[in-house]
Amino acid sequence: MKYGMNTLDDFDVKGKTVLCRVDINSPIDPATGEPRDITRIERCVPTIAELSQRGAKVVLLAHQGGDLEYKNFTTTEPHARILSRLLGRPVDFIDDVCGPAARERIRQLGEGDILLLDNVRFMAEEMTLFETKLKLSPKEQAKTIVVRKLAPLADLYVCDAFAAVHRSQPTLVGFEEVLPSAMGRLFEEEVTALSKVRESPERPCIFVLGGAKIQDAFIIMSSVLKDKVCDEVLTSGLVANIMFMAKGVDIGKPSRDFIMRNALGEYVEMAKGILSEFGDRVVLPVDLAYVRDGRQETGIEDLPVDELIVDIGHKTVDLYCAKIREARTIFVNGPAGVFEKPESEYGTKSIWEAIAASHAFSVIGGGDSIAAVNKYGLEKGFSYISTAGGGLVRFLSGEELPVIKALKDAARRMAP
Repeated sequence: MKYGMNTLDDFDVKGKTVLCRVDINSPIDPATGEPRDITRIERCVPTIAELSQRGAKVVLLAHQGGDLEYKNFTTTEPHARILSRLLGRPVDFIDDVCGPAARERIRQLGEGDILLLDNVRFMAEEMTLFETKLKLSPKEQAKTIVVRKLAPLADLYVCDAFAAVHRSQPTLVGFEEVLPSAMGRLFEEEVTALSKVRESPERPCIFVLGGAKIQDAFIIMSSVLKDKVCDEVLTSGLVANIMFMAKGVDIGKPSRDFIMRNALGEYVEMAKGILSEFGDRVVLPVDLAYVRDGRQETGIEDLPVDELIVDIGHKTVDLYCAKIREARTIFVNGPAGVFEKPESEYGTKSIWEAIAASHAFSVIGGGDSIAAVNKYGLEKGFSYISTAGGGLVRFLSGEELPVIKALKDAARRMAP
């Protein structure tokens, strides 16, 4: 047991039917219907392999795509082929979640066999509106169809879907009510790495927050500054631009309009509160970059500019890299600029390389952040690369997360 939750070490799984909830949600190529990036699929392989090698009858449950925006919302059949290739053994697939066909296939499994069920979000009770509108308790979710149909066939529930740890859905929190439950190896890794940042960081501890998805950054920032998790926050990207607006700095019409057009103006007021209370621990860029006949840079004192701000400048990179070299714990979420383009990748590339070369314990998360790691070939330079998005943000903000609570409750109720 670790962190109040059972692990795979706590159970003998030989000959047992194990329902294993994974997060293999991936961007899908609309032309081929195949996953464009298989990072999350790769990361759940150790848990699946271990269960199979130890003689479990493994039943995989997973979602694919967003049911609200109907983006990447499709079958998990291609994922079975990819898992089979990565595991070096067959992974069967059935285009059913908990109907008679799926249940009969589960009954037929032998020791070591692996079966992937279809997208659980094809079930209405796994959809986002079912979660957000009804707000069912775990006990109520244990009475949903998917749990009532599948739980009687299983001996153990394993959750390896840390990326969905902030969600409250039947396949994530319902099975813990009726089955002995454990976290998988990836889930265990994520909790261990993020707990080290949240609960016992070596000092100095800095958070490097940027990117365009600023909702996550502001959730993290308020919490880690208030709880004194980090010593300083280094800002870039839209996070920095909003901070400048909060300080009354005119960043220029294109950058200001971009923020307002994307309905991010509300964060200006939030930024004012953060700067008022923690201004001495929030570090802002000293120069910024824009594109006009190539890359141009300007000091903050020379703002505004008539072009969109797309990166931090060289002086800011030097300032941030000096702080990175002194840090002992670093958390990163969000690139420093538009790293996809050559004229605006300098900030992200330089900061990422500095972190990778440092001796600090470093954790990075978020899709764009990881894409930058992969682009620059820096995977081995970071201590831990998190697969989670919203789950990571909420874990570091100190929230009690539904799946962690469900696993802890299950550990208390049902000892191995």
